[in-house]
Amino acid sequence: MSVFATLVERLADLLQPLFGASAAAAAIVLFTALVRLLVHPLSRAAARGQKAQAELRPKIAELRKKHAKDPQRLQKAVLELHAEEKVSPLSGCLPSLFQLPAFFLLYHLFSNTTIGGRANELLTHQLFAAPLGGRFADALGEGGLFQGAGLVYVGLFALVAAVAAFNFRRTKRMMAANPAVPVTGDGERVPGMGAVSKVMPFMSFFTLFTVAVVPLAAALYLVTSTTWTAVERAALYR
Repeated sequence: MSVFATLVERLADLLQPLFGASAAAAAIVLFTALVRLLVHPLSRAAARGQKAQAELRPKIAELRKKHAKDPQRLQKAVLELHAEEKVSPLSGCLPSLFQLPAFFLLYHLFSNTTIGGRANELLTHQLFAAPLGGRFADALGEGGLFQGAGLVYVGLFALVAAVAAFNFRRTKRMMAANPAVPVTGDGERVPGMGAVSKVMPFMSFFTLFTVAVVPLAAALYLVTSTTWTAVERAALYR
């Protein structure tokens, strides 16, 4: 983690002339953008995989009819179809999985008072009036929602809510255009999928809760990455 801390500190030093006391916050945003650029090829592959999955639905429906009484044969046939068409059912998960280490590194970096046996100087950095190592509860306790650090969180919550609303509308449109519900080998709907379909459009709003409980530095990473994802998916899945 000390290497990671050094990277953030170096980026902050480079951005100091432009952003002053908020240079470390700007460094986190820049770091997030670099991570997302590295992950972008996986996102493009995931988009291609999802489109390919949509094209396979008629063939999978035929396999379900053909092997309706043999679930094991159906599963094998579906896997063979994916292999033949070179489509991975897990491709959509890869971009999120590759981002998790960066998020947790930031979380731990700004949750520890010491790094490598010395004081964690990154905790002294701020985004305007809000310490990067602080949380929403700290801001409420120190000055309230509309004072100092509280205003920083108001801005973050407003941005997250706007992105969540955008994702909500987009997810609803995609689900309306692709209403297919997964079924089991005997043609029955997978239990619970109806409830999942109803909850899915609201998933983006859960980010508001995460932003409220993690250190501000990790919240910045999350907000930047979520905004990037919304723009990226709008472009890739148009």
